[in-house]
Amino acid sequence: MIERKRAILIVLDSVGCGAMPDAAAYGDEGANTLGNIKAHYPALALPNLDSLGLGRLVPALKTGAPVQGAWGKAATAGQAKDTVSGHWELGGYIQEPPFRTYPNGFPPEVIAAFCARAGVPGALGNVAASGTEIIERLGREHLRSGLPIVYTSADSVFQIAAHEAVLPPPRLYELCHAAREVLQPPHSLVGQSDAAQGQETQTAQSSAHQSAVGSPLVARVIARPFAGEPGSFVRTENRRDFVVAPAGHTLLDLASAAGLPVVAVGKIEDVFCRRGISLVDHTGNNAAGTEATIRFLHEGPDGGLIFANLVDFDSAYGHRRNVAGYAQALMAFDAALPAILAALRPRDLLIITADHGCDPTITHHTDHTREYVPILCAGHIVQPGRDVGTRATMADVGATLAEWLGLGPLGAGVSFLRCL
Repeated sequence: MIERKRAILIVLDSVGCGAMPDAAAYGDEGANTLGNIKAHYPALALPNLDSLGLGRLVPALKTGAPVQGAWGKAATAGQAKDTVSGHWELGGYIQEPPFRTYPNGFPPEVIAAFCARAGVPGALGNVAASGTEIIERLGREHLRSGLPIVYTSADSVFQIAAHEAVLPPPRLYELCHAAREVLQPPHSLVGQSDAAQGQETQTAQSSAHQSAVGSPLVARVIARPFAGEPGSFVRTENRRDFVVAPAGHTLLDLASAAGLPVVAVGKIEDVFCRRGISLVDHTGNNAAGTEATIRFLHEGPDGGLIFANLVDFDSAYGHRRNVAGYAQALMAFDAALPAILAALRPRDLLIITADHGCDPTITHHTDHTREYVPILCAGHIVQPGRDVGTRATMADVGATLAEWLGLGPLGAGVSFLRCL
């Protein structure tokens, strides 16, 4: 029996490889997640990723060894730099216009509607903030009052933080469902005055990606459970994302419609609103995600798509501006890469990429950074040393994997399969 073709897409969440031409408009001039980490942490060495061509994209990481894979990089075609938009674009759907953001917090009517729907007397916060900072600042009052902590960021997110002893994860998820119900049409018309006010007061960074009046909904409601005591709170791995579904078809939809299995590792099921997915392992960290990916490579279904997200680069190190931790996480994945490559079958095509940047050396904000993302390809089909160039959109990744699997065209993207 001949094995069916299989596509493997691994997203190293936030591992960008250099500022895009418009990065300054987002406050990200000079961003280069990989390059700047190497400059600040000289011990960073990624020989296995370099064997796929990473050093051709980031010269400081070049080892001089022969390249056994194919490499390139891709720009973000959409106007945002958030997780959902990035993953959707990798899957062949570009979200335009970008989701709405709330740099001044959510309008009072939205918070009131959320509290009424969730059955809580009020909420703390309602500001744009770092997740670790806000739980340290408001955690003690949360423990006293029992009120959830609501906050947002430069992304289109409605985040709800709660101590697991005060609002256990199942109850926190209920609150998130309530928020998701509130943040639905006609909400895109609610808070227009807030959006207008934000555009008057924001810098060029925000105005470049601040959603305009009439833009789509808030992309994600995120449960942010934490534990511990004041002064030593820690976020737990019981995070969940509640995401709106993409308005167009993605690679996952095409694969599922063709009867191909689609395996989701990490937060992929949340990012794609569980659509087009047949098998899930919702891992909560890099080590578990890598282990699950290797397991599915060995034991998973014949053919189809394995789509994995490794979250720690972004959530544990990028947003926390932890350069050393980020570097060590990169080296841990690099050490695991030979096992991934050894598990590839003759009819497998692997692409390793990212969804945006999150340069931990930037200190004037803690948000994602507007960067190119690497494209590293491996598999028997790949001719060593091929350069697939600078792609105009991350959707080219989805288009390439769609062609490999024999699926119909996606709404965006141009396949580079013939370049491999």
